[in-house]
Amino acid sequence: MAPYRTFLPVLLVLSILLSGCGLTSRLERETERRPDSPGDGAADAREVSGLRPGAMIEEGVASWYGPNFHGKLTANGEEYDMHGLTAAHRTLPFNTLVRVRNTDNGETVTVRINDRGPYAKNRVIDLSRGAAEEIGMIGPGTAPVELFLVEGDLSRSRITDLTRPTYTVQLGSFSTEQQAFALSRKVQGSRVEEASVGGQTLWRVYYGTYVDRGKAESKRRELSGRGVQGYVKQLENSAPEP
Repeated sequence: MAPYRTFLPVLLVLSILLSGCGLTSRLERETERRPDSPGDGAADAREVSGLRPGAMIEEGVASWYGPNFHGKLTANGEEYDMHGLTAAHRTLPFNTLVRVRNTDNGETVTVRINDRGPYAKNRVIDLSRGAAEEIGMIGPGTAPVELFLVEGDLSRSRITDLTRPTYTVQLGSFSTEQQAFALSRKVQGSRVEEASVGGQTLWRVYYGTYVDRGKAESKRRELSGRGVQGYVKQLENSAPEP
């Protein structure tokens, strides 16, 4: 009987070890599938610049917008076509392609980012009516979704959190580097950044970086009081800016 008594503890230890391996494997799969988040479904800010095609960007609630905006200009200057397959996102670079999966029914649609928003709590993307129809969310108005990167480069990300727009005060835009630095030298704390717009290289003078638009507006007013004119703009997520 002694060998039998010795064998039981060995079996117990092996069982615990195998169970632990299985748990570790499952947790690893969940970590690969879902983004780390503070509980709001946002992608881990530390990983934004490492996102590659196929990676999950965010998960949360999608909404859609249509007739009231049809024909108006989107944030990137296009005319909004509610029947197209486009979407608004807070921070993703314009023309990024994103696959949207409705987790209620499994339907998917690929959209191109050409607008900014939504800013309602827990909303991660605002789809065109055409895109919303593709994944069966016209009736409900909203749906739980997962967003996956299809095409786009975030490796040169200028912000770290996809869920929070980043603002700055633009003081000027010049065709020569010398002009930009001439202004920047007059405004302590300002900076010069190079931008490519329509194939043309420009040099822009910015002041500050803010995740609170109100604070950016307050700084703009303060600068205006000192005779330095500018306006608040949202920094695009990757260079070059549109």
